[in-house]
Amino acid sequence: MKNLNHPKKGSHISVEPIRKQKDIKLIKKVLRDSPRNFCLFVLGINTNLRASDLLSIKVHQVRHLQPGEEITLKEKKTHKPRRINLNRVCIEAIQNLLRSQEYTDDDFLFLNNRKNKKALTVSSLSTLVKKWSKDINLKGNYASHSLRKTWGYHQRVTFGVGIPELMVCFNHSSQKQTLDYLCIQPEEIKSVYQNEL
Repeated sequence: MKNLNHPKKGSHISVEPIRKQKDIKLIKKVLRDSPRNFCLFVLGINTNLRASDLLSIKVHQVRHLQPGEEITLKEKKTHKPRRINLNRVCIEAIQNLLRSQEYTDDDFLFLNNRKNKKALTVSSLSTLVKKWSKDINLKGNYASHSLRKTWGYHQRVTFGVGIPELMVCFNHSSQKQTLDYLCIQPEEIKSVYQNEL
């Protein structure tokens, strides 16, 4: 049976970043009672890890980290090592998750369920992100990749990080690719026309 929600071969469906900080706060509020989902959301929007790399994190990589310390992951897409520093909110969310249930050092941080000890899948994460967006009545197209895009969008728009730095973070080959990826180029172009001389 044909899946009508699946894109046609060769086509591309773009997901959006979560642009408003109030929406981020609302999702965090919705997830407060679910340590796994809260941690997943917090790490997703505070790093630029792809969903597959985020879901591959094992407990021994993060159990004893302090804010500002880094983990090293082997990227699934590029097979290259990737070093990521985790900020205070990430570490707090991880510690809260680790206190919520018993983990061995070799467990995946984001378990699909406690019995089989398998990692959550990217498609399951996409379903969760869609549900969280719907829970707060957020209009638009959101999925697992929205978390990574949210990080980049706010690095640029909220914190003023330059496009050259973000190009390096995302391993993009052009500034246009980064602007398109972050869904901000039309906004920046439009704002140029608001400048008055």
